[in-house]
Amino acid sequence: MEIKTVGVVGAGQMGNGIAHVMALAGYDVLLNDISQEALDAAMTQIAANLDRQVSREKISADARDAALARITATATLADLGQSDLVVEAATEREEVKNKIFETLLPHLKPETLLTSNTSSISITRLASRTDRPEKFMGFHFMNPVPIMKLVELIRGIQTDQETYEACLGVVDTLGKTAASAEDFPAFIVNRILMPMINEAVYTLYEGVGGVYSIDEAMKLGANHPMGPLELADFIGLDTCLAIMNVLHDGLGDTKYRPCPLLSKYVEAGWLGRKSNRGFYDYRGEKPVPTR
Repeated sequence: MEIKTVGVVGAGQMGNGIAHVMALAGYDVLLNDISQEALDAAMTQIAANLDRQVSREKISADARDAALARITATATLADLGQSDLVVEAATEREEVKNKIFETLLPHLKPETLLTSNTSSISITRLASRTDRPEKFMGFHFMNPVPIMKLVELIRGIQTDQETYEACLGVVDTLGKTAASAEDFPAFIVNRILMPMINEAVYTLYEGVGGVYSIDEAMKLGANHPMGPLELADFIGLDTCLAIMNVLHDGLGDTKYRPCPLLSKYVEAGWLGRKSNRGFYDYRGEKPVPTR
């Protein structure tokens, strides 16, 4: 099927990034959030990110203006019903995602494709709660969306080939690369990345090294662009913990047990950059390790 209109549910960091790249690629975008404040902030952020691309000569001013004109913000979920493709990018909680799809279903066209940007939740299980499991799949963008080139495409057990090929076509139109993953906990990227971050937290917890030493060791010793603790702060420690719990619960292997120190930071509300404190304190002129 030809996809022209894309509905994006959730105007946070991932949602506004998805709206940005979809509009820039020529799709008409309906961006939804329950909060008008979040929608306003998202539109401001998208405009700023597009301006940055113009200043770096990645896109033209005309392309920026055309992309902004293609995005319509709405606080009414039902407005997304006529979309050809819906990308759910709400918070990483299964009950929230199920409620969104439940609310949206009565308003959808029969041919509308449903996708979720979930980083770890079972696509098969999410799809089973809808009226079109064969037209449902995982569409997992990497953060920050305008910069990262990978999209994980995850087929549930009932996803049909036509849906997969349509989503693959969208990824190609965006100028990104698709990695096809089977529907197992955390898929490919987070199945590998999160245990590494969790192990870095254990290394800190056990006193093997401090925050600065661990991050510098991995940046200079393994040529990683960001240290694992710095990266955890960027992702959000609550998100890291949620994915580790999905891995631990879904695979039943003790190697995926979340580090108690990670849980403690989340309990304290030290979630990383978004709360100004995590493994680093971001309230001063430059980040300072908290341990």
